Amino acid sequence: MNSNMLSQDEIDALLNGGGLSNDPVETTENNIHDLFSEMEQDAIGEIGNISFGSSATALSTLLNQKVQITTPTVSLVNKKELKDEFPHPSVSIQVHYTEGFTGSNILVIKQSDASIIADLMIGGDGSNPTDLGEIQLSAVQEAMNQMMGSAATSMSTVFQKKVDISPPAIELLDVQKGEGTNTIPDEELFLKVSFRLTVGHLIDSQIMQLLPIDFARELIKELMNSSNEESASAQDTIQVEEPPQLSKKENRVEMIEPSTQAQHQRKEQVQMNAKPVEFATFNTPPKSTEVQNLDMLLDIPLTVTVELGRTKRSIQNILELSTGSIIELDKLAGEPVDILINNKKVAKGEVVVIDENFGVRVTDILSQTERLNKIHKSY
Repeated sequence: MNSNMLSQDEIDALLNGGGLSNDPVETTENNIHDLFSEMEQDAIGEIGNISFGSSATALSTLLNQKVQITTPTVSLVNKKELKDEFPHPSVSIQVHYTEGFTGSNILVIKQSDASIIADLMIGGDGSNPTDLGEIQLSAVQEAMNQMMGSAATSMSTVFQKKVDISPPAIELLDVQKGEGTNTIPDEELFLKVSFRLTVGHLIDSQIMQLLPIDFARELIKELMNSSNEESASAQDTIQVEEPPQLSKKENRVEMIEPSTQAQHQRKEQVQMNAKPVEFATFNTPPKSTEVQNLDMLLDIPLTVTVELGRTKRSIQNILELSTGSIIELDKLAGEPVDILINNKKVAKGEVVVIDENFGVRVTDILSQTERLNKIHKSY
């Protein structure tokens, strides 16, 4: 046989656009350390961990199920590898940032998981979900809207600036068939942040976030700058005092035994810090009436209420309510909740989870005088 003739495998390789090289193809998984250091990978993971931690709380409230989102894993994925990343029909949720950042990212979940979420949103128990129709997609979109709104609020806290998003756009995605891929940004390489999502005993799956590389770098840079500013601010507040100059007499303390020396130093320090007692004169004005009244009120219990939002409905609408009905409130997703004392608004905050209980972190509060006036008016 002529040694110069090509084998069938080599002919197939040439027809398919490949070369004859036997060198292994380098995958993107091995390149993440070339683009992002360990610290940068940890930073993007921490951003996802914080933002999606609050998203789990929002989703748990909507679905009335225990929702857990685990610590994320970070990797790189090439656009041509998305078929392997998303082998099942999925739902893509595109999020655009309107304030705080310039960019967008995509969330991807399985259609089967989205069907369960939709069934829970419209009043089902999630055990027998239907196919994703228009109503079901709207329900999933609302769930994702609440999740990402909560995530944006958490990011505002992390980055110390307001972060806001537009309503997420939802699309059915089937990469194998090329359906819905127009929502994927025109990028060759993405940073993939993958979370394990569990919803009660109904869902134990993956939810993935695709970030364009430039947008991921912007997030990492902002987070590191915020951390450096906090460290510099903390160092600026440290006051360094010069040690007291010892006189000749005080120099002899070095010859005292260690235990006696420590006692002697404390005695000398007390003597240095001692000041004459200043007694109040008889013409000192008494406490103001307002302070005296406040002292009398300090042990009175007050009712603290957290208000998510309000709305008005006709009697007919109220009578038509049933299990699974959704009532739209006047608050936007991610907007702070109101904190009321005896039905008087005194502060705003964001919902958090402490162990398995809900709580509210105060983000804005009236001054002490204004709060005191509110309390007086409620009695």
